[in-house]
Amino acid sequence: MYNIVLFGPPGAGKGTQSEKLIQKYGLTHLSTGDLFRKHLGEGTELGLLAKKYMNEGHLVPDEVVIGMVENKISETKDTHGFIFDGFPRTTAQAEALDKMLENHKMEISGMIALEVPQEILKERIKERGKTSNRVDDQDDAKINTRIKVYLDETLPVADYYSGQNKLTKINGVGKIEKIFAEIASVIDSY
Repeated sequence: MYNIVLFGPPGAGKGTQSEKLIQKYGLTHLSTGDLFRKHLGEGTELGLLAKKYMNEGHLVPDEVVIGMVENKISETKDTHGFIFDGFPRTTAQAEALDKMLENHKMEISGMIALEVPQEILKERIKERGKTSNRVDDQDDAKINTRIKVYLDETLPVADYYSGQNKLTKINGVGKIEKIFAEIASVIDSY
């Protein structure tokens, strides 16, 4: 079983690479963004709360996110593992994820971090915003806030997994297939 944290700033290509990894390895995609959008679409109380934070470009509080992830893990049976996309975003979430997985007799196999320069991130996010209808992908100030939040609050998660010898950094710029081949090579080494 593989439990992979696919890591990187907004616009790094996590969603694109996740789709390819799901097909190749039969993993269950666990994206907090997807979980939030599901709740937003259903108009749940949790969705409305998440929307407030997301529209401001801020992180949704840990207890909300962790509860959603725990539900998804508990209800998912017969999987070859999980690919965590957009989670954990804080060291506290990473610690909670480790405990949660331990309760399910699982652990993180590794973190794969996609590295992309900020200017390229901004271009990618704006391009995605043209087709995604996501408010936060179309506004320069919100894009800058999201990148700053990533650098200030999320990037330390890489240090957490590095301390467990579970971090691999990959250049996220280039042809999608080449980046995918590098990621698959890392996963195959687990």
